Amino acid sequence: MELELLLSQITPPEESVRQEAKRRWDACGKPLGSLGLLEDAIMDIAALTGSATVSLDRRAVLVLCADNGVVAQGVTQTDSSVTGIVARNLAAGRTSVCRMAAYADCRVVPVDMGMKDFAPAEGVLSHRVGNGTADISQGPAMTREQAEQAILTGIALVKEQKEHGIRLLATGEMGIGNTTTTSAVAAVLLGRDPQEMTGRGAGLSDEGLKRKIAAIRRAIAVNRPNAEDPIDVLQKVGGFDLAGMCGIFLGGARYRIPVLMDGVISAVAALCAVRLCPAASGAILASHISAEPAGHWILDALGKRPLITAEMRLGEGTGAVAAIPLLDMARAVYAESYTFDDAGIEAYTPQGTDA
Repeated sequence: MELELLLSQITPPEESVRQEAKRRWDACGKPLGSLGLLEDAIMDIAALTGSATVSLDRRAVLVLCADNGVVAQGVTQTDSSVTGIVARNLAAGRTSVCRMAAYADCRVVPVDMGMKDFAPAEGVLSHRVGNGTADISQGPAMTREQAEQAILTGIALVKEQKEHGIRLLATGEMGIGNTTTTSAVAAVLLGRDPQEMTGRGAGLSDEGLKRKIAAIRRAIAVNRPNAEDPIDVLQKVGGFDLAGMCGIFLGGARYRIPVLMDGVISAVAALCAVRLCPAASGAILASHISAEPAGHWILDALGKRPLITAEMRLGEGTGAVAAIPLLDMARAVYAESYTFDDAGIEAYTPQGTDA
């Protein structure tokens, strides 16, 4: 009931503000639309926040950490203990996203959504839904109640960050086995064969990739998730991190905070959010297109175009954080560049194409 109420409170972005932002862009002393998708991103942020005065001065990347029982099927190079090790290093500022975030002036917030046997650690927020999920190839990953709890946790994290003055969020994740759950959710939501949706993750061998695809096929056959019900899909073949990120995108829409989507894992979570509430799309910005096979399928389904095409697949929110300086530069042009009027230049006008 609580989730239904929150979803009912999500409204679409304000198109009148988008048009105001477009007029501001068009007044800048440069060719119309010449910053391409960067202009679109600033207009999207203005429409979402309801203000053409765009501010991105405080930002954070929420890195949701959780373990996945499907690792028992030999679908990864490493075991679940690595998730907790990386989470502690996230808190200590040592991981890849931490180093990138330092340059982007972005706070890193690791969150324990359900790491296996993880003891509380300083700097890691504890929002445990369970002690890792069950093996999806044998049965459901979690209960429906747990899936809804994880989604509500993601929404609550956004509310908390807004109260701390955050104006831009990025999504990240850490969880051994989560490219397997991601591929399973993607295959169900898009109605595609798991082989099309599944890559090598952190570097599987040919045999490892075969085991991964076989595990996903068994998971879908055993659980029979309902593609028309995203919560059912997350419950049966997803993970706590995916469900939590789904909540972050919904929370971004509810609390009017733009959210940078990372790679294929957070993109699948975003697709779940949009399937639950189409208006949530207004809060989602696509940072990059993942090198994982499902990357372009998911972006197409979301109707999103990436700011970066760099064949990244690291995770942790690295792609999302990499896009932050691009948004900063775009905002600087939007807010601070001279206008045609300032320069005494006749403004550009839209031109039709030659026949």
